[in-house]
Amino acid sequence: MIIDMLMYSHLATVVPCIFIGAYLLLSKKGGKVHRTLGKIYMILMLLTAFIAIFLEAQVGPKLVNHFGYIHLFCLLVFWTVPTAYLAIRKGKVKTHQRKMILLYIGAIILAGGFTLAPGRYLHEVFFGG
Repeated sequence: MIIDMLMYSHLATVVPCIFIGAYLLLSKKGGKVHRTLGKIYMILMLLTAFIAIFLEAQVGPKLVNHFGYIHLFCLLVFWTVPTAYLAIRKGKVKTHQRKMILLYIGAIILAGGFTLAPGRYLHEVFFGG
């Protein structure tokens, strides 16, 4: 029951990030809409990584009988979001841009791709059990 709640909460926080992040990367930068959506995106990414920490790895080797390689993406989020935020606050636009691209590619595209691997819940949803 708890695992289902965690999984659905994780999906509820990460799915909007797929679309918000893509929009932010492709749209005009620096305006009020970009800043507002950027804050929402960063908060959702931190929430999704926090929730993911509590989800036990289902595929591959485990550390402490819980954490898998996919949990490394949580570390990416916990490092990238605050440092990207601080970079833009200090006016370091290029640093902010690099970090946000890294975040989207690593935590959305790569981690999202790994969730489609056999043995994972989303693999069963999209490709059958």
